[in-house]
Amino acid sequence: MSTIVIAPDIASLKSRLRTTWMAGDYDHFSRYMETDARAFYERLDVPPGAQLLDVACGSGQLALIAAREGVRVTGVDIAENLIERAKARASAEGLNAQFQVADAEELPFPEASFDVVVSLIGAMFAPRPNQVARELLRVCVPGGTIAMANWTPGGFVGKMFKTIAKFIAPAGMPPPVLWGDEATVRERFGTHVSHLSLVRRHYTFNYPFPPTDVVNFFRLYYGPMNRTFASLDRAGRKSLHQELETLWSAHNRAQYGITLVEAEFLEVIATKT
Repeated sequence: MSTIVIAPDIASLKSRLRTTWMAGDYDHFSRYMETDARAFYERLDVPPGAQLLDVACGSGQLALIAAREGVRVTGVDIAENLIERAKARASAEGLNAQFQVADAEELPFPEASFDVVVSLIGAMFAPRPNQVARELLRVCVPGGTIAMANWTPGGFVGKMFKTIAKFIAPAGMPPPVLWGDEATVRERFGTHVSHLSLVRRHYTFNYPFPPTDVVNFFRLYYGPMNRTFASLDRAGRKSLHQELETLWSAHNRAQYGITLVEAEFLEVIATKT
């Protein structure tokens, strides 16, 4: 396997991204998203015994669902603490799932190692998307499935990222939500897939507390939000909180102290040529 040389600026960016995703508590954060994670997985119709790679797996949310169904699972993520949590969760359930720290842009596996390669709201945040696409394709067997769920630019999370971007310096990488744009996805996978299904669906954020507490929840547990608030002074934190609370309130479909928001994502299911 060829060695990828990382320029100093990319190495610095990756270090910041690793710090970001290790902040907060993504394991706790993701527990509120398990229903739609399972629905996404079930649409893939993965047969028992298949080899599945979960890229940017977090604390194992999707990987553990697959492992419970008899799939041979490997999960990778850049955040060491999330990989340790995924290992602990698999061990507690006695599941056959392997987890290791690895970069979505340089997967440590030979070509054609997996029948199914998935990424649920994960690999979209890597800084070099074309490299990610090449790696997802490289480790997938011919005729295998590559599947992603990616936030769209115009959906709720895309709007939330735009709100955050008003308070922080540019990240120095292409907007992650471009993975939620159909034309961009077609360009990135190109002729390396024989079939490409692109369907817009909705992830449901469902919290038993009001929008102002949802903002606090994200601030505490969601790494990017945690680091954004930490970078601001008191006035900036207050202003960002107010803007985010307004955004959540405007999209809230529930009442009486409950928050229910539909967040659009692009479901990508491709067959490797």
